[in-house]
Formats: sequence, structure tokens, C-alpha cells
Amino acid sequence: MNDHMEIMSCRSNYDFQSSHCSSFQSDLSSLSSQPSLASVPSLTSQQSHNQQNQHNLSNTQYHCLTTLKGQNSYVSSLALSGKFLYMGSSDREIRSWDCNPLNSEFDQEIYNNNVVAAGKGAVKSLVVLADKLFSAHQDHKIRVWKINNQEPDHQKYTRIATLPTLGDRAIKILLPKNHVQIRRHKTCTWVHHVDTVSALALTKDETLLYSVSWDRTIKIWRTSDFKCPESITNAHDDAINAVALSDDGDAYTGSADKKIKVWRKNPGEKKHSLVDTLERHNSGINALALNIDGSVLYSGACDRSIVVWEKEDGGDMVVVGALRGHKKSILCIAVVSDLVCSGSADKTIRIWRGVERNYSCLAVLEGHRGPVKCLAAAMDRCNPSDTSYLVYSGSLDSDIKVWQIFVPDLL
Repeated sequence: MNDHMEIMSCRSNYDFQSSHCSSFQSDLSSLSSQPSLASVPSLTSQQSHNQQNQHNLSNTQYHCLTTLKGQNSYVSSLALSGKFLYMGSSDREIRSWDCNPLNSEFDQEIYNNNVVAAGKGAVKSLVVLADKLFSAHQDHKIRVWKINNQEPDHQKYTRIATLPTLGDRAIKILLPKNHVQIRRHKTCTWVHHVDTVSALALTKDETLLYSVSWDRTIKIWRTSDFKCPESITNAHDDAINAVALSDDGDAYTGSADKKIKVWRKNPGEKKHSLVDTLERHNSGINALALNIDGSVLYSGACDRSIVVWEKEDGGDMVVVGALRGHKKSILCIAVVSDLVCSGSADKTIRIWRGVERNYSCLAVLEGHRGPVKCLAAAMDRCNPSDTSYLVYSGSLDSDIKVWQIFVPDLL
């Protein structure tokens, strides 16, 4: 059997018979590009920008401040919190780096000491809440770490919980109704993920943590006691790769089944319900991100396009167009202020800016030697008087690059 037929057979027998099978297929499919969307108008080909805007584009300045090396495998996740950058790798390591103040030199010894390893496989997602770090893993688990800042630039991690917790599992295992079938002759309680946990997201009030998985489920966890009050089973027809939460309570999930689903828990209800299904991509969705007020959703997929969705007055999301320019699959998206940053399997990062549905690509950041797997972005606090941003990119080349972007004001 050739490689292609083996992959197809693997997908057709997905029903949780082998988590390794689905993990391999999902990773492979996220890197393979598909034809670009023909049915969605390009927001970058509409050259309605005036000459002043074009002048501003040419004046956008950017450069790579530094490259963080020392990882033994590829960078699978990034998160920013305060002055620290957190990194998860494909070989189960979590590291942190003091990125304030930012300069081109950093203490490699401190960086190498701020490391912990847990589980098996990749660390797929990281979320920081006060002095706690939540990490999603390829071994189907979510781990909770206490961050101990022993020195101003030095951190240690103590694991305080693994989700689902032992108490949660013990309570659920007693009642047959809490068991779900995951294989022909195997069941487990519904609080368990049974495949890679691919993404995490916190609600605005930080009381709930959402997790999505290649097992097609969504789980909601309380951050106070780490218990799981709700699980949405069979939320998608294929692996779920991304989740984004808006301030109004809507949850968006993106899947390899080419769909984005919108979930909502209405007042007085105990469970989430499906309120909308967004279908415009023609291949698996790898990344989701919302703008600051939740009115615009950006979705990136293997079709090389970033679809832009806007919320209408009635609350429904509608397509307004697509951002095109990447030559391969979109793997990650980050939003800061009015900038949209996208990382791709074509080894580049693109910086987009949208004003009244007129989007422009301000910069194409080149330098990685492998696909760009994850991004984090923030305002540059060292340049408060300038329109300056910092973008952190993690790649399959095992490097993290720190980019500084100076964006001219729009007149």
C-alpha cells in the first residue's frame, strides 16, 4: 500500500480506533495546500486604496530583532502574558522567556533553565491565567501548572492538576450514563478527551476554559476547581483544530471538516447549543481569531485563504471577503489592535491591516526555514509613542523569531 492509500485508509477508520492515526493525518493535512477559494471575493485585489494609503504601505518598517534557538524540536505553541513569552514544543517541553525589556541579546542559560517537560508528544496550546499555566497536550490531557517567579527573570513550574482530575473521574465513573463508547469494546467517561487536545481558550471573565480536540469534542472546564461541567460530543464531523471565544459569550470552533460552528449558552440554559454553521472554506480549517470587540472573525485553512467574517446587527456572521497572498496552507492567526498576522506553511508571516473592509498586506516577514506553526503578537511597550508592534513566530525549523513592526498612521 502506498503512502497516499495508507493515509486515506487511516482517515476512513478514524472512529477513535487509533489516536496516533488521527494525529498523523491532521498534522499532515494542515500542511498540505488546496486550491484557493473561488467563491469568495479577495479583499486584497480590490485596489480602491488611495495614493496616501499606498504611500503608508511602502513606509511600513519591520525587522527581526532576534532568533531564539535552543529548542530540540519544532515550536508547536506560543503564548504571551505580562513580560513573559511561553513556548510549547513538539517534544513535550514548555519554556518561558523574559521578553521585557526587549533587546537583541538574551540570557541563554536562563532561557534553558525555564523549562519543564510533561506527557508525550507535542504541547499544542498554552493559556496563562494569573499565576497558572494551562497546557494542552498530544497525549489527550490538559495540565495545570503553578508559575513560581523565583527571580525577576526566572520561573519554575509546579504541576497542580491534570484534567480531568482524579476526583472528577471518580465521580463520573460510578454512573453508567456518564460513559461513552470510544471504540467497539472500550468506553470512558465523557470528561475524558480521547485524542490530541488541539486548542484552549479562556472566557472574558476567566472563569471557564474551553478545550477542543481531534476527538471531535468540545469540553468546558471551571478554572476555580478544574471540574468539567459540560462536554459537547460529536461537535464536528472531523478533528477540531481551533477555538475562539467572543466577549458576548459565543464560541467558534474550526475543524478539518471545513466548517466553523458557533455555540452559545443562552441565559437560563445549562448547556451550549449550536446556533450557526459557517461554510465557505473548501478545505480543513487550522486557525481562528477574533478582533478586539468580537465583531470580526478571521479563519485560516489549507485553501491558502483567510476568510473574513463580520457580525451583522442580528448577530449572524457573514462573509465579506478573503485575504490572499500565502502560497501554502494558513497554519496560525494572531490579532493585535487593527493588525492581522498570519503564519503559513510557505514559511512566511504576513501582516495585514483592514480599514472599512479595505485590507492591505503591510509586510511579508521571511526568514524561517520551515512552516510557521504558531504566532503571538502585542503592542511594543518599549515604544509607546510609536505605532510599533512585536510579533513572535514559532516554526517547524525549531526557532522562535521576534519581529518589530512599525506601522505608519493612516491619515
